[in-house]
Amino acid sequence: MSAQVARKPGYVENYIYGSAAPMPRYETPEEERIDKPLPQERTVPKERAAVNTRSAPSVSLVAVFGSLVVGVLMVFVIIAQISYNEVARETVRLKAQLRELQAQERALEVAFESVVNMKEIERYAKDVLGMSQHDARQGTVIQSTAQDRAEIIASEESRESALRGFGSFISSLTEYFRR
Repeated sequence: MSAQVARKPGYVENYIYGSAAPMPRYETPEEERIDKPLPQERTVPKERAAVNTRSAPSVSLVAVFGSLVVGVLMVFVIIAQISYNEVARETVRLKAQLRELQAQERALEVAFESVVNMKEIERYAKDVLGMSQHDARQGTVIQSTAQDRAEIIASEESRESALRGFGSFISSLTEYFRR
């Protein structure tokens, strides 16, 4: 058994706990001997040592779960990036196809305008379809001296009776709430 030497805390340079308060007047030794035995290593019986072989996990479950979540999210990000690249590639291909189709449309419009002959269409309409050109005699404008008018269906009496009906409805409501 060995004795330990310990210093009492707080008695530094004649002040209590490092403050400006002076030490009490009574005498205290600087060092005090403590005669306690040192703790010795405990021994476990062999029967109990064999049963208790389970050790504590070295990594917390929260850390494992967090790592799994991060891993899954990283897989989702990679899948989303691959999908985005495919869509971008398809967009570029479709835009190129659109430009080609627009150029083809312009070429067809030019070809159509050069083929269409208005004189030929007019001749076809007259000879084959039996159509004629518009003449001033075909349409006439009718002049009328009478002005437009509207007929009022509701009369003054019907308006007054409607107002009276509304007034009676309001008066019946006020009587109901007075009760």
